[in-house]
Amino acid sequence: MNLKIIYLIMAILGAVIPMVFFANFASAAGVDLGAFVSALFVNGAAGGFTADLLISSLVFWMFMFSRTGNGPKPWVFIALNLFIGLSCALPAYLWASARAESSVPARA
Repeated sequence: MNLKIIYLIMAILGAVIPMVFFANFASAAGVDLGAFVSALFVNGAAGGFTADLLISSLVFWMFMFSRTGNGPKPWVFIALNLFIGLSCALPAYLWASARAESSVPARA
């Protein structure tokens, strides 16, 4: 199995698995942004994971904008990051980058 397929599978899993957790939260608490944000920092462990995710997302965005000439446009992946999560956005970006690189003819 090549790396592009692995990136695609991971992007799909990175979308589906968090959505299961988000759906469980929404079914219990409703669509309440305040309750959602409070739950992100409910204790030290959750706060640590949330801080790690926010910092990692910021670094990912900086990386994408530093490669605008060489990689896919970052806006779609920022939307994925904000509405689904980094676990979907990062492998989707890597898949799109690998796909774009394989479609560019090699220079002689």
